[in-house]
Amino acid sequence: MKLDGYALKQLSEMLVVRAELEFKRDIQLAARMFPRRTRSAWFPSQERIINGDDAAALPGPDGYTLFAAEGMRPEFVAADPWFAGFSSVLVNVNDIAAMGGRPWAVVDVLFLGSGVNERLLEGMAEASAVFGVPVVGGHTTRINAPSALAVAVVGKAKRLISSAAARPGQVLLSAVDLRGSFRGPGGNFNAATTAPGRQLRAQLEVLPELAENALVCAGKDISMAGTCGTLLMLLEASGTGAVLDLARLPAPSAVDPLRWLSAFPSFGFLLSVEPKHVNAVCARFDAVGVVCAPIGELTSSRKLELHYEGESALYWDLAQASLTGFGGAGETE
Repeated sequence: MKLDGYALKQLSEMLVVRAELEFKRDIQLAARMFPRRTRSAWFPSQERIINGDDAAALPGPDGYTLFAAEGMRPEFVAADPWFAGFSSVLVNVNDIAAMGGRPWAVVDVLFLGSGVNERLLEGMAEASAVFGVPVVGGHTTRINAPSALAVAVVGKAKRLISSAAARPGQVLLSAVDLRGSFRGPGGNFNAATTAPGRQLRAQLEVLPELAENALVCAGKDISMAGTCGTLLMLLEASGTGAVLDLARLPAPSAVDPLRWLSAFPSFGFLLSVEPKHVNAVCARFDAVGVVCAPIGELTSSRKLELHYEGESALYWDLAQASLTGFGGAGETE
């Protein structure tokens, strides 16, 4: 990626003050109330449930059951109801894949208010069909307000990819489907709605295959926090730091750097791998048309530093300020 028109320090400062990154600070309330690892009173003999990741992981005899949920912001639902419905399924299956799992089924909570509710459900139905993940239930009620939607997903994993498993010395990879375009004026980079279902499912299948072959250590799907914010959450969970080389970051041609670093790709993941596995991981993604490249390395500093053509800028120091509160250091056991 080229930083045409931006100085590195200026770009870093603009990214840090994004509202979408600030929203992640709200997770600190949940982090204070609910421990990262806990046990069920109903199944005390089971291993501890892992919380605070892209999906919660419940251990079982044949691996893990994964749970995740996402809410669609009301202004998104109002502005683009069909795509909001589609995205509600998309982001959930990405959360399961980011943990090394395969999605099984989804349920929805739909508040029917003002808006085009039929289009919202049509988008969900389309995503359900192309990803092969059925909508099996949920809750519907009427409200005297704009329509709102939340969707939850359950999946299965044989071996986890967890953001807490990153370690210094590992290589940071970015895997993104660049065969798309921005939808609307915001940060949604859509490479999904014009792609055949077999392509989308093949892309998602790479993540659990990498996990089962022990080729990936840690990972997260790139969220509304953008590339740097998502990486910061991975670093916080693992108690590590990183150097991110923006010149090596895969990006569409002639894209505005601020917009791309703030983007929410329909298929975009950050992964940490051992150096010996870099080529094998990149080849797996290349085989399904996803651009995957090394963009930096993990360190022990607990700082996220941005580099570009000999310049450097400090994006965040986790030793000085947390983001979500689900940190690797001082984690509740």
